[in-house]
Amino acid sequence: MSPFAVGPAVAALVSLAGAWWLSRPGAPLQALDHPGHRSLHDRPTPRTGGLAVLAAIGAGLLGSGWARPLSGAGVGVLAGLVAVAAVSLADDRAGVRAGYRFLVHLLAAGLAVGSAPDSGGRRARAARGYGDSGGVLGLVWMINLYNFMDGMDGFAGGMSLAGFGGLALLALPWGPTWYPLACAVVAAAALGFLGWNFPPARIFLGDVGSAPLGYLAGVGILTGAGLGAFPLPCGLLVFLPFIADASFTLARRIVAGERFWEPHRTHLYQRLVLAGWSHRRVVLWEYLLMALTGGTGLLVAPRGAQVAWVALGAWTTVLLLLAWGLGRWLGARRP
Repeated sequence: MSPFAVGPAVAALVSLAGAWWLSRPGAPLQALDHPGHRSLHDRPTPRTGGLAVLAAIGAGLLGSGWARPLSGAGVGVLAGLVAVAAVSLADDRAGVRAGYRFLVHLLAAGLAVGSAPDSGGRRARAARGYGDSGGVLGLVWMINLYNFMDGMDGFAGGMSLAGFGGLALLALPWGPTWYPLACAVVAAAALGFLGWNFPPARIFLGDVGSAPLGYLAGVGILTGAGLGAFPLPCGLLVFLPFIADASFTLARRIVAGERFWEPHRTHLYQRLVLAGWSHRRVVLWEYLLMALTGGTGLLVAPRGAQVAWVALGAWTTVLLLLAWGLGRWLGARRP
């Protein structure tokens, strides 16, 4: 049987069963997310669903016979993933100072960049910049923006399904199967998790899920582009709704002189929910955006990097205008 059938199927089933098990009252390692001033939910909800997703990814890769993480080039990536997951689980359960988390994120990004997967014995060049500080900072930003954007039922899980599924499809024409297979397994794990996280959610990813998924997204984009599986902007396009919202919101808060490092509820998706839209309505519109930007990436990938950069710039402009227009509309609705 094809590993593309076995691995993703195992990942989806393990994630679905694991998320159900962790959502039960009194489940081991369970931590509850109590509603707070920046929350969109109104009742305590388990936030350790990321453990199910991580277990599903491991099971899916093993079930498909995928041994890439055990190769010399993948040791650093795997070590970085473990570090990010460990500090995130500690933060979910007891709280960890932001500075300590950031140091771990930097270490993990450095490990990933320093041991980039290779192709034909050559180290990957993610957009000719995988090994420099830009690659490290990009990975750290992906880790954190995923965490920032994991604030609504079904949102981060849906982005993971669309984003990693998009990376898998982008890389299929490339040739070697290990990379698209790994991405397909992560996408399948996200799909299984959505069985319990789609609105109304019974369990959340928590930091232990969102931060590692952000790490894997950054590694996946840089690795695929560096190996020549697809142009870098195509990898960015499949995750653009997350990247754009988090980046626009951060920039706006900095310009406004706000304490941008503090928790808030000013992401566009948060403002729509606070304005009265249901979680399901907002997340379905977000899914449409994911399909459009990711589909654009798939369409332009065969045309080369230059066309892909133009497409990325066009979509970034569209999303910026959309954010600006919705921001004005939401502001006008205030009493």
